[in-house]
Amino acid sequence: MKNYHFIAIGGAVMHNLALALVKKGYHVTGSDDEIYEPSKTRLAQAGILPEEFGWFPEKIQKNLDGIILGMHARIDNPELVRAKELGIPVYSFPEFIYNQSKDKKRVVIAGSHGKTSITSIILHVLKEQQIDFDYLVGAQIEGFDLMVRLSDAPVIIIEGDEYLTSPLDRRPKFFHYKHDIALLSGIAWDHFNVFPDFEEYKDQFRQLIDLTPDQGELIYCEADLLVKELAEKSAIKGIKNPYLAHPASISGGKTSLITKAGEIAIRIFGEHNLQNLNGAKKVCEALGLSEDQFYESIQSFKGAAKRMELIKAQEDRALYRDFAHAPSKLKATANAVKAQFPNRRLIAVQELHTYSSLNKDFLPNYASTMDAPDDAIIYLNPHAAEMKRLELMDEETLRNGFKRKDLKLFTDSHALKSYLLSQDYTNTNLLLMSSGNYDNMNLEGLKAKFD
Repeated sequence: MKNYHFIAIGGAVMHNLALALVKKGYHVTGSDDEIYEPSKTRLAQAGILPEEFGWFPEKIQKNLDGIILGMHARIDNPELVRAKELGIPVYSFPEFIYNQSKDKKRVVIAGSHGKTSITSIILHVLKEQQIDFDYLVGAQIEGFDLMVRLSDAPVIIIEGDEYLTSPLDRRPKFFHYKHDIALLSGIAWDHFNVFPDFEEYKDQFRQLIDLTPDQGELIYCEADLLVKELAEKSAIKGIKNPYLAHPASISGGKTSLITKAGEIAIRIFGEHNLQNLNGAKKVCEALGLSEDQFYESIQSFKGAAKRMELIKAQEDRALYRDFAHAPSKLKATANAVKAQFPNRRLIAVQELHTYSSLNKDFLPNYASTMDAPDDAIIYLNPHAAEMKRLELMDEETLRNGFKRKDLKLFTDSHALKSYLLSQDYTNTNLLLMSSGNYDNMNLEGLKAKFD
């Protein structure tokens, strides 16, 4: 029996990988200084929740086959120091995923936006078509109990993140997977704290493209001019396969794909999602599926959690939640909801939560991203800015940055909720966008407005 210890086991991907290894029959232990829900309950149910929070060097014994190191751990972590003293192999989770999938066909989905949605579509279609596959995805998907699966399947679908690998490895995660097929959805500056220079950020994707093997394939969105430029300039010998948004029509707030066999109704919408869908289709075809198989299965795809997620709806109103936080994601999501329901008022709320979004120097990248909503609202949690040691921006600064004079700012979640509850939602959609949770704002009262 293989025996692995996780340093920082409580993270979203880390705890899912731990659960996947338990399912595979490995012996798993772990440590963390804080573990939140749902990780806490899921680890407890599997019998691998640490008895105490904190770091305990005595847990690190010579019988371990390896340490799996999470980004949350610091380089001077006592357990990591002990593992090095004992000469125990230390893996980041991307390195570990690669080691578990060396003999598989590896498909990596990369880009500043759309990764989770594209990966989710591919997983849904493959499952519907009863194809055996492994996967790593960055969100919980309906129909899948874990975000990671490792088995004897011949293919693995990996959501490839450009963020740092581990405290010991400052390269992007997606370099480690050594893809056979790579999809690149788009490039828009993100992770400002790690890549303060846009050219450096863009170069990470150039390097990823150049890693495509001679017998491999690069699938890329040519609607993104930066992606198109990098792909066309690259000297790779593998196949270059561009895509655009899938042709579609909108009628009565419903989107249908336009195909050779006629129109096919789908449950997702928006120009960016039609791009995501077509990219996923290209990957499925590269794996041997036919157009007919893809169209058959895509009709039942509901979307990934918090990706244009419909929370509640009636005939004249809808409440949506989306993970959007970076400028490109924010603009695409807001534009999509307005385009889908052009005759409805749109109230859009954006929580600035990440280091990039809270940084005054990065603010100009948000110019015109909130033009589509009829009412544009920004929520800032002062504690989040304080924790990141950043200046709390005022309403005038935000209005200038977003290039919107009527932008509203809230810095108290209770005041924000009161404002939203006071609105008349007749013929109105409400869009909540954030990678956070509005300081644990309870949505139950708001949901009642859409009954």
